[in-house]
Amino acid sequence: MVFMTIENVRQEIENIDRELVKLIAKRVEFADDILKYKHQANLPINDDTQNDVVIDRAVSIATEKGLDSTVVKQIFKLLIQMNIERQHELSGEGNLP
Repeated sequence: MVFMTIENVRQEIENIDRELVKLIAKRVEFADDILKYKHQANLPINDDTQNDVVIDRAVSIATEKGLDSTVVKQIFKLLIQMNIERQHELSGEGNLP
């Protein structure tokens, strides 16, 4: 058995945090692609039905992993909001950099 110090554990958490931020950035990068499809199909930026699909999928995975599904749902609502805001910005409607 390998003994990890608190510093080792904190370093591992930092590594995971870095990966999480990279994945969030990658997820937001797809906002441009999604927006193009929405414009071609004359769809609104916010799609409540798709948002529900994403949230339900995340809650299901969270439940399988033994995580608090309420917290995961809140996280995914924030992720969806980030993408919606980015799409508005790309459309010239937002106020993000």
